[in-house]
Amino acid sequence: MTQASETLVRGVLDRVIDPHSGQSLSAAIRAVGIDGDRVSVDIQLGYPAVGYVEQAAAAARAALEAESAIASAAVSVSWRIHAHKVQGQLAPLPGVKNIIAVASGKGGVGKSTVSVNLALALVAEGATVGILDADIYGPSQPKMLGLSGKPVSPDGKSIEPMRAHGLQAMSIGVLIDEDTPMIWRGPMVTQALMQLLTDTRWDGLDYLIIDLPPGTGDIQLTLSQKVPVSGAVIVTTPQDIALLDARKALGMFRKVEVPVLGVVENMATHVCSQCGHEEHIFGHGGGARMAEEADIAYLGDLPLDIRIREQADGGKPTVAAIPESDLAARYRAIARSAAAKLSLQARNKAISFPKIVIQNT
Repeated sequence: MTQASETLVRGVLDRVIDPHSGQSLSAAIRAVGIDGDRVSVDIQLGYPAVGYVEQAAAAARAALEAESAIASAAVSVSWRIHAHKVQGQLAPLPGVKNIIAVASGKGGVGKSTVSVNLALALVAEGATVGILDADIYGPSQPKMLGLSGKPVSPDGKSIEPMRAHGLQAMSIGVLIDEDTPMIWRGPMVTQALMQLLTDTRWDGLDYLIIDLPPGTGDIQLTLSQKVPVSGAVIVTTPQDIALLDARKALGMFRKVEVPVLGVVENMATHVCSQCGHEEHIFGHGGGARMAEEADIAYLGDLPLDIRIREQADGGKPTVAAIPESDLAARYRAIARSAAAKLSLQARNKAISFPKIVIQNT
């Protein structure tokens, strides 16, 4: 009879696939213990996974105990979030492990709503998260998060992030009156963005979500060249016109060597609240086709649902407003998948290892 061994355990878990990363659970094993026909396994994921750890442990345990050589298996699943490599020779941002840019290329696809719910979903999964509203001309995050008042500056040079629903947040919208138009030229806009990013006292973030304005202009170029971005998420609708611009955003990130973590298809379908009829108003499957053609991950789809709009307008986005709903579960699954794809990237050693200075004393 086959004996329980570490080789057997790793071989079994090599067949159990993490649906978020696409990798086998054996790649995440930290330690294996063997005591006769009893085994124990310690698995550590590289992304926040409150909503997945029990499922992962159960799947691993079931696969192991299906082996005749293993009478019982104890499986523990945890996670640890690392800082990941950024583009070029850029230095990491103090207080931030990873920056994820959310882009659309085209306006009107619900990118800002996806951004804030993605950030809240990462919080729900166990991460420390911030969101930066990079739309200087039309900031929307203050209203979506129900922010009021002005940020505090403890030293007259830097500002504390605003806080809402467990998120750290910053936007030009909290520094100016709501009705004040931003009549600025490109250089002023990009300077404002850099100041918002670098002068905010981000506090130990695992992820900073940057909600980009639509397009591939000055702000997007500034961010991709000067801001240490770990990865990007593209938001589109199934509509051909939206997909055309989403591909431009994808091309921009690839040119500046920012990894694209995947595509989110928003407004994928609409279910009538009165009769239950489902209709693909903006087309069907466009985001999945784009992901396949570009050889990037399809992170998931979201419906056109009146609750998402109402909750964002009310200052409490869906993941915070109805955390146990199917809608929140969709956002959380997308967040886990995006973070899992990022966890496969090379780590940023500038953050992982402290500088060692040798002095003569």
